[in-house]
Amino acid sequence: MEKIQLLQECASAKNIVISGHSRPDGDCIGSCMALYMYLKKALPHANIQLCLEKPSEIYKCIKCFDEIDSTFTVEGDIDVFIALDCEKTRLGAAEALFVNAKKRINIDHHISNARGCGDVNYIMPNISSTSELVYDLMDKQYMDVEIAKAIYIGIVHDTGVFVFSNTSPQTLRIAAELIEYGFDFPAIIDQTFYEKTYTQNQLLGRALLESILFMHGKCIVSVIDKKTLDFYNAQPKDLDGIVNQLRVIKGVECAIFMYQTGNLEYKVSLRSCKYVDVSKVAAYFGGGGHERAAGCSLNGTFHDVINNISGQIILQIKEYEEKQA
Repeated sequence: MEKIQLLQECASAKNIVISGHSRPDGDCIGSCMALYMYLKKALPHANIQLCLEKPSEIYKCIKCFDEIDSTFTVEGDIDVFIALDCEKTRLGAAEALFVNAKKRINIDHHISNARGCGDVNYIMPNISSTSELVYDLMDKQYMDVEIAKAIYIGIVHDTGVFVFSNTSPQTLRIAAELIEYGFDFPAIIDQTFYEKTYTQNQLLGRALLESILFMHGKCIVSVIDKKTLDFYNAQPKDLDGIVNQLRVIKGVECAIFMYQTGNLEYKVSLRSCKYVDVSKVAAYFGGGGHERAAGCSLNGTFHDVINNISGQIILQIKEYEEKQA
């Protein structure tokens, strides 16, 4: 897809809104925050507003974190709406703002959003993160240490600290350029990626203890029900990282983690190691994501959801094993 000229697209805009998907993760927050700070510097005449669901407090190390508007209240017409790291149906409360904007720009790296949903699109599924895409679109004369830090956080989270298969040589070159700005990158990785609260570790322990291996150890599943979430007074953000820990168990190709969001309603996260394309599994059920990381929402009992999800995974495992035979 042809590279867009972001500043030109926004040059005459008086009101610009930036947003990303509901339950924003590190890449969503990093890319949104970096672009927000960048446009404020590059387009001082414009009113720039960042609308996001309230992120985790671990990202308070990013400058302008307190300027995030989680009310989604925008006064006047929106000249340009920039949707990052998702297509419009994942914008949550910001979707209506996106639809009514005069110009819509969509920047994303999810293969499930290959065509984009904007009037102007920059969709690159083979790139590590939306943060990497945002960096690529920036005029480097406006870069500074705070913008670099936000982008670095986004890349770190979507590459699993540079170990996921979406990490390319270019990703590492960009990371090297970013840390040259002089922020404390080891501390950022610890604070935003590795450190967990006591409650988060308790939930992780429950998830691991109650997990189930199947398909001769190639798949693993774990679920947290609403009763358990209420017992720990936990929020969905407290479950971040559980599916990744399930994935790294020896012999596991595909990990499934789900938590209950309502009566017979579950949010499902999928991860794979080598050959199962979980984006195809998620897309089959109306979700999306990447080849090795995806998610969806499903209705039914726990056993219904597992049977449906695992049925699609097993098809891919059998196909792979037949090719290897």
